[in-house]
Amino acid sequence: MEYLKAFIVGGLLCVIGQIILDTTKLTPAHILLIFLISGVVLGAIGWYEPLIKFGEAGATVPISGFGYTLSKGAIDGAKSNGVIGAFMGGLKSTAGGIAAAILFGYIMAIVSEPKTKS
Repeated sequence: MEYLKAFIVGGLLCVIGQIILDTTKLTPAHILLIFLISGVVLGAIGWYEPLIKFGEAGATVPISGFGYTLSKGAIDGAKSNGVIGAFMGGLKSTAGGIAAAILFGYIMAIVSEPKTKS
């Protein structure tokens, strides 16, 4: 049942992104930022937590889950260390994801044959 819930939640997030992509003139980069900021805002006001409890990986793996983790870390850091803790907490909570993105991006740049646009 966990897999089904994750599939439904993750699939619905993807459907929302596809609908935005098909019905607006926004680029994928704009939609990525919308999802990231939505995760931050929904995490800050406490609405993303129930989605994570229901859909688990379906809610944490997409970029909105990264935004949620960023906001949760920033809030926890601010509670313990003040304003500077907000920056430290956000980076500390998302360091693994950032490191993985850099590492896998580097590996793909080495393996693939990048071409410049003409």
